Amino acid sequence: MKKKIAILGSTGSIGNTLLDIISKDKKKFEIKLLTANVNYKKLLKQANHFNVKNLIITNKKSFLLLKKLNKNKKIKIFSNFDCLDKIFNNKIDYVMSSIIGIQGLLPTFKIIKFTKNIAIANKESIICGWKLIQKELKRNKSLFIPVDSEHFSLWYGLNKIKVENVEKFFLTASGGPLYKTPLNNFKNIKKSIVLNHPNWKMGKKITIDSATMINKVFEVIEAKNIFNISYERIKILIHPSSYVHALIKFNNGLTKIIIHDTTMKIPIFNTLFFDNNKKLPSKNLNIKTLNNLDFNNFDKKKYPMINILNFLPKNHSLFETVIVSANDTLVELFLDDKIKFNDIYKILMKIITLKEFIKLKKKYPHSIKEILDLNNYVRLKIIKKSI
Repeated sequence: MKKKIAILGSTGSIGNTLLDIISKDKKKFEIKLLTANVNYKKLLKQANHFNVKNLIITNKKSFLLLKKLNKNKKIKIFSNFDCLDKIFNNKIDYVMSSIIGIQGLLPTFKIIKFTKNIAIANKESIICGWKLIQKELKRNKSLFIPVDSEHFSLWYGLNKIKVENVEKFFLTASGGPLYKTPLNNFKNIKKSIVLNHPNWKMGKKITIDSATMINKVFEVIEAKNIFNISYERIKILIHPSSYVHALIKFNNGLTKIIIHDTTMKIPIFNTLFFDNNKKLPSKNLNIKTLNNLDFNNFDKKKYPMINILNFLPKNHSLFETVIVSANDTLVELFLDDKIKFNDIYKILMKIITLKEFIKLKKKYPHSIKEILDLNNYVRLKIIKKSI
């Protein structure tokens, strides 16, 4: 029987990688749905190649262009995610949620009831809407699998071991594009330098997040939510080679280290085939790298974003949405040359320490709409101040 799947954000990096994996075993899969925001040409090409009958494209202009371009009458094209009950008659086997940004939160939430297993790469679903996502997973008896290399490594490393048996969770960070750049050079640093990551090929947004190190702040929040642990049990280690993705120190004195090459293909492959022992051809274990594993504590002067961890509430709240929204907006402004690199942290700290946002630490998100409305409010507040 074919494995029925759907991919939210199929034209992006994670979606492309997953489709490449599926293409090696094309006959074993039936793709029920592919989605995109703008890239209608690539979406249609994917649909024709994999014989997909349902497409969602959310950008209005791209929706009209796709309708015009499509000559295959068997393909149904939708403009939003209100159509899911028309696409799925029964629960499918697997969904990959890889839409980037806050716009991926609602589609992730909506599709949970239609799948047995959901791999979530959308950070906002885990950071901003986790309790709502978690309730929906429980209500529909759907299994969640993390996609991010660090969280997948922790999830895989635990392998059904209770978190109570873990003393410490370690997340690794490469140090980003500016690891070897002197702090004195940060003030007027060129955008091209900040966008040049030494280990990973990523989009501009996540590369900037890696340079400021806020990506690790987000990953700590994700780990805390996913594994239901306190922030005190999570530690970040600088590991420039990015060979080790996570370490788990157990209460019995043993420590498990999860290693894999710097490619997202490995965690993505394993979210798809987590329930069997399908082989993924990979490089030989790098003994030279193993003999030179280099771990360091982070430099708070170089990476002041790490200080945000001190502002986080113990329990899930709307405050996390403020941080995510503010950072997203400030990174856009930096990429548009409207602010300098160092301004990202300075303005972010000013925003999240405003009284109106501090009080949100005690407010639990009751709906996806509440999160999205707050996101828009924070975004507009920053843009108005920056104009």
